Amino acid sequence: MENIMASGPLVGIKIIEFAGLGPGPFAGMLLSDLGAEVIEIAREGSAPPPPHRGDARGRKRICLNLKTPEAVETCLKLIERADIVFEGNRPGVMERLGLGPDVMLARNPALVYGRMTGWGQYGPLAQAAGHDINYLAITGLLHAIGPAERPVPPLNLAADYGGGAMFLVVGMLAAFINARATGKGQVVDAAMTDCATYLGSLFHNFLAAGAWEDKREANLLDGGAPFYGTYECADGGFIAIGSIEPQFYQLLLDKTDAADRLPHRQMDRKHWPEMRETLREVILTKTRDEWCALMEGTDVCFAPVLTLAEAQHHPHQVERQVFINVGGTAQVAPVPRFSATPGAVQWPPAERVWTADEILATW
Repeated sequence: MENIMASGPLVGIKIIEFAGLGPGPFAGMLLSDLGAEVIEIAREGSAPPPPHRGDARGRKRICLNLKTPEAVETCLKLIERADIVFEGNRPGVMERLGLGPDVMLARNPALVYGRMTGWGQYGPLAQAAGHDINYLAITGLLHAIGPAERPVPPLNLAADYGGGAMFLVVGMLAAFINARATGKGQVVDAAMTDCATYLGSLFHNFLAAGAWEDKREANLLDGGAPFYGTYECADGGFIAIGSIEPQFYQLLLDKTDAADRLPHRQMDRKHWPEMRETLREVILTKTRDEWCALMEGTDVCFAPVLTLAEAQHHPHQVERQVFINVGGTAQVAPVPRFSATPGAVQWPPAERVWTADEILATW
């Protein structure tokens, strides 16, 4: 298997990924889909990825026992010719293996060394275990998400993937551009707590300006506004409404025939609870499909709330080929889309284990 399917703006870039969980494989998938040659270094004896593991696609996998000097030297030989390397271990783990950034940059001064952790490389919590929900909790953002009664974790999108994988990829590619210009590599420290806080900068800005109440369901974008939220329909399905602008809100009133029942000014916050209850009653009079027939594709700013299974078959998703068949399973297609150098899935998750010699022979 050769990466003959490689396509995208990162073709020719050589990346080493030390195997991990969650946001690490996600970052590797994104880089591979954009055309990079990604070599995953996995633990010796680890099982091959199953076909549904889309975040394992498009990699060449090497299995090594990194506790042996021979395996460490093998890694360093690859590093000498790589452009980027990244890992997601707790601080100090790579140094104890003899594969810390000082050692690697001594072998390859132009190398970009990406480090992704939950808490960061230093700080009181640096050595503690954690997950997305914990990292998000100390940013203030988890407190802002959910109904008034309690915070709700937004899956593991905000810290693991938004604050972790995406900021790691942006940071490494920015450092790679700099290394190309200067010949000097560097370490990219992508801490999920740092980056998720940055991701939520808008809401910290709102708070600083006095435009945000520090509680849930009390603000424009957290479900507090009656015209920005989800509503249950007659059949138990849900719809999402985001009619913030005055003209869009007026269209919502027209489509729901609720103008007489919602006489208050749109931004009159003291009436929001009453307005929300009125809209709840109105939306309950029709099924989700009936509301779609009335409002989908209009400037109401409307969408049905689809299940994960339904999302694969929505006409908009289908026409844009958001989901594709990879190795017999439905997986997300590479994004973003490029006009001249489109990304592509290089191959499905594969059982094959490569050797360093095979890879070095092509480098």
